[in-house]
Amino acid sequence: MSIDRDTFENTTEDELAELSVPDQVLGFLAANGDRAFKAREIASQIGVDEGAVSTALSRLKDRGLVEHKATYWAVTDDTERLDGNSGYERATALFNEQLGTEDTESWRKHAPSESHPSVEDKQ
Repeated sequence: MSIDRDTFENTTEDELAELSVPDQVLGFLAANGDRAFKAREIASQIGVDEGAVSTALSRLKDRGLVEHKATYWAVTDDTERLDGNSGYERATALFNEQLGTEDTESWRKHAPSESHPSVEDKQ
């Protein structure tokens, strides 16, 4: 995959270090954690061959990092498992560098004041 000259000149070597296909797939799914995608949609979004994405998804599923239903794929909601994955950590760090970190206070301002009924049912 090529990059433009401006990116080449203004980006550090660490930032240019390419993520593996599984890291790219996992990073994309994590960044879109509220949605599920078909393999071809993921491939299109990250600019990688669909076959490579399908292989990566199967390996990520074997490691419990993604979930699969019919033709759709989503990142796991098991945050402990994700946090223990070094590829996820590297992808998150690169996304944070490129897009900025999330502002916890901003999230809290928009959070509902009461728990969702499903949370209350478990208590």
